Amino acid sequence: MTKILMVCLGNICRSPLAHGILESKLPKDRFEVDSAGTSNYHIGELPDKRSIEVATKNGINITGQRGRQFQIEDFDSFDFIYVMDQSNFKDIVKLARNDEDSAKVKLILNESHPNKNLEVPDPYHGGYSGFDSVYKMLDEACTIIAKKLN
Repeated sequence: MTKILMVCLGNICRSPLAHGILESKLPKDRFEVDSAGTSNYHIGELPDKRSIEVATKNGINITGQRGRQFQIEDFDSFDFIYVMDQSNFKDIVKLARNDEDSAKVKLILNESHPNKNLEVPDPYHGGYSGFDSVYKMLDEACTIIAKKLN
């Protein structure tokens, strides 16, 4: 079973969307997708209501997800770790124990925009349009990831 982890800051906006989108594109018998945050702000909480709404609007249910914080053991559990921005990247790589751990960490938008190191903007402090925009970015990247993995 191939395991993929999506990571953002709080695990309530971007990574739950990426988690739900990629999960919807991969066969569940061969892939496991999860998400986490680099912070401990929202442990046990549902995704942001705006993330839930944009996911639902696109036919994806993310209400079964709950916020959790990234743990060092996640390097052992996951084959791929996709982060949403440079800050998440630095935070996760700082926890890496070796080069093998570090090699698992990738900026998700490098899948759709190779080597550009673009970031998925955090829509938390904005309106609903930011969540729609983030959904589109993540859907494009997750489509490419699913094609590579399938």
